[in-house]
Amino acid sequence: MRILAEYIMRGRTQAIIVASTLALLSLKFPPISVFSSASIALVTLRRGATEGMYILFGAGIATALLGFFVIDNYQFALLYALLLWLPVWVISIILREGRQLSLAVEIAVFIGMLGVAGFYLYVPEPATMWAGLFEQMVQQTTVPIKDIKGWIGEFSHYMTGMFAAGAVFSLLFGLFLGRWWQSLLFNPGGFKQEFLLLNTSRKLAISSLIALLVAFFASGMLSEIAWNMSILLFVLYTVIGTSVLHVVFAQTKMSRYAVPLFYVTLFLVPQVLPPVAVVGLLDAWLDIRKKNSNQTRA
Repeated sequence: MRILAEYIMRGRTQAIIVASTLALLSLKFPPISVFSSASIALVTLRRGATEGMYILFGAGIATALLGFFVIDNYQFALLYALLLWLPVWVISIILREGRQLSLAVEIAVFIGMLGVAGFYLYVPEPATMWAGLFEQMVQQTTVPIKDIKGWIGEFSHYMTGMFAAGAVFSLLFGLFLGRWWQSLLFNPGGFKQEFLLLNTSRKLAISSLIALLVAFFASGMLSEIAWNMSILLFVLYTVIGTSVLHVVFAQTKMSRYAVPLFYVTLFLVPQVLPPVAVVGLLDAWLDIRKKNSNQTRA
């Protein structure tokens, strides 16, 4: 990791090579996209918005050329790369100038919510569109559509929020990795300190609860939109809950094993994510890290 970060920081050419190559590779192996966006984040965080923009456009041209020769479609490659890099460039500027990781995370989620709202304005019936896409996918398999038609009809109502949540998670992972690289090279331990202090305001937490209540008790399109917005808020509070529980487990006697086990469980057992998000939401009132720290000292 350190070697890659050092290579990116050697100059524009190196950063462009890493960002463009990894972006194209991520078409085959999607997780690699995080490293591509992290390279844009690292340069922007360290050298500013202008330098980040140089790398973004340079890598965009390089990706288009690679797309032309490798997949014979430079337009798709360029559009994919810009969608991958522009959000992380914007959030990196916010983090660099504001120096508040919590604010950057909140704005990343807000961008996702704007995307959901815009999608509903552009597509009057998103659920119908998603249902049609699912049916086309199922037709390419041996599973009869009638066997899962009910599942498709139900799941399609929440797909907009899930898609946006996946994009925001990817954006945040890229930002976090870029920040960690910056910390690794120039400020050892800095990212860990920032991440473990992640929190959000009570006003936002109250607004989130209101959105959830609307999702539960409203009906029709209003309920559907509220559910999709709530899915994005779930991303926010999962990240905050992860920070809170990291601190809690780190203060136990078995912290050497408890913290790594916690992260392994997060990645391997998706069922633990809702309770983690609940912890993140409740922390706005309970300040769990501070209380746990006081109890430990006592």
